[in-house]
Amino acid sequence: MMQNTLRYWLALGAALLWLNGCAMLGPDFETPDSKSPASWSEEDNDLFLKPTEDETIGWWSAFNDPTLNKLIDLFSKQNLTLQTAAVRILEARAQLALVKGTIYPQNQQMNGELFTIGDELTAGTIDRYYNYAAIGFDVDWEMDFWGKYRRSIQSADANYLSSIADYEDILVSLTAEVARTYVNVRTLQERIALAKKNEELQQDSLDLVNLQFEAGVVTELDVLQAKTLLSTTRAAIPSFEAALASAKYGLAVLLGLLPGEVDLLLEPVSPIPDLSTQVNLILPAELLRRRPDIRRAEMVAAAQSAQIGVARAELYPSFSLFGSIGWTATDIGNARLENIFESNSFSYTFGPTFEWKLFNYGRLKNEVRIQDARYQQTILNYQNTVLNAAREVEDAMKSLVNSYEEAKFVEASVETSQRSTDLSLLQYEEGLIDYQRVLDSIRSLTLRQDEYAQTKGKIATNAIGLYKAFGGGWDVDYQRDLQLPKETIKQMDERTDWGSFLKVEVDGNE
Repeated sequence: MMQNTLRYWLALGAALLWLNGCAMLGPDFETPDSKSPASWSEEDNDLFLKPTEDETIGWWSAFNDPTLNKLIDLFSKQNLTLQTAAVRILEARAQLALVKGTIYPQNQQMNGELFTIGDELTAGTIDRYYNYAAIGFDVDWEMDFWGKYRRSIQSADANYLSSIADYEDILVSLTAEVARTYVNVRTLQERIALAKKNEELQQDSLDLVNLQFEAGVVTELDVLQAKTLLSTTRAAIPSFEAALASAKYGLAVLLGLLPGEVDLLLEPVSPIPDLSTQVNLILPAELLRRRPDIRRAEMVAAAQSAQIGVARAELYPSFSLFGSIGWTATDIGNARLENIFESNSFSYTFGPTFEWKLFNYGRLKNEVRIQDARYQQTILNYQNTVLNAAREVEDAMKSLVNSYEEAKFVEASVETSQRSTDLSLLQYEEGLIDYQRVLDSIRSLTLRQDEYAQTKGKIATNAIGLYKAFGGGWDVDYQRDLQLPKETIKQMDERTDWGSFLKVEVDGNE
């Protein structure tokens, strides 16, 4: 009889195992449709090379600036925001491993108890006080009939890939920020140098006017005007120096350094980085693959899509296999606790169970609707991210083209202003013009030179913005580039057994 019962339950269990995984509720994720341009509006400009695929990797080398290369290498190893993103990948990987465990028996536990019982009703018949001992092992496995756990794994896997894309997005964005801040530092250094050079020119002009005033050739008005111009130029220098200090402090934070530690890295002073080559474009269709924020938005949508199936599974009955084995013993009468593992102390229970959440007053259906609405939000966010990516590329390309055009005219105005200043000083010394003409020429030269320095910085900044818009910069090796500092790894290992998790893999597998 017992053998027949056992065969029956084993057959039923085998049937349940076979049925497990036959259905999976909810939509299967597909990348949402999105609009993308067929070509770039400015791609025929001579500033750009025809679209390629991988030429934006390591774009900072196009500036031929060793200091910039050194700073970006240091940033990739020491930036704390980037390290935080790397640790979030570890968290997502651990979460994925945790969810994968739900596909197996969810409850597996050993239990035991030992206690003394006192019973007034048994007095006079058996021992009034006796001891009771039990030990057993329970297993409870909810079968994944409707794909609830498999959808949860899909969601966790997409979240893991989303955390990797988030790391890449931070890497791309902060690389551009390091380069932009460095360009700003060099631009401010050049503006300070030009201001000091013009300070010397204006001081020489003031000395000349003083001599002529002392000789009675000119009035005090010329002297006062020369002093005013000199003071105005001098007043700009502290403002430039304050902005330079602020830029250096910002760069130090990006490099994971204290403010005072960045100065040596910026020595010697060098010119504003100049783009030495044409910018390599990428195909518009490649933008979806190259931009990490687009990949992140896609993975967020994939994770949410799976949550619809998880919620929908709650509408249906859940089926479980339950099993329990154990041994019990007492010391009543001739019984002994030490005989607990004898055959007559053994008992077992096993079989299927089911649970169905009825009369939930629309709570479960509304949960499905909530998850679906959230999914639609992620689709719209993905489409919006694609549109914004295309806009950023077009904006950056247009800004770069315009800044080059602007630089041509400003450079020409610097040359004419320099010539005008030289001639006005010469003519003033010969008494052919009044000093107002000299002041106007010097003032114009000062402004044009400062404007040209800013325009050169703008060219470099716009080129950096274009490379960032392409999602370019890095070909991430997840076994190498996601390595945390040794001290961080040591601290985490001392606190927790991380096993192989500190080696991050892109495929999401253990």
